[in-house]
Amino acid sequence: MPSPPDSCLFCRLVAEGDHVHAADGFVAIRDINPIAETHLLVLPERHVDTFREIEEFPDEEMGRMLRFVADTAAAAGLEDYKVLVNVGEGGGQTIFHLHWHVLGGRFDGGKLARALDLETAR
Repeated sequence: MPSPPDSCLFCRLVAEGDHVHAADGFVAIRDINPIAETHLLVLPERHVDTFREIEEFPDEEMGRMLRFVADTAAAAGLEDYKVLVNVGEGGGQTIFHLHWHVLGGRFDGGKLARALDLETAR
């Protein structure tokens, strides 16, 4: 369930986390439970609970956010990668601060399947 910004883990990580990439209004951190060789989280500084509320961002800021996602992948040396956004509890979102997963390199098939709520391929 959504939590207020003052108790939001990602708000704290935006303010004090180990950022691997940063630009005006956005930061990227390493996921603490990676499902791929490279697993980064892109976090907007502005607290918005979920992608459903994307309209909270002005068009210019949305454009900068998408460019930052691409720039984060490039800064990590990724040419081919996945970008994933979990939306709501039913979509696998566990922390209610909008964030983007940038996934590159070899994937842990079991973790990826669980993350996407799929059966593991046999």
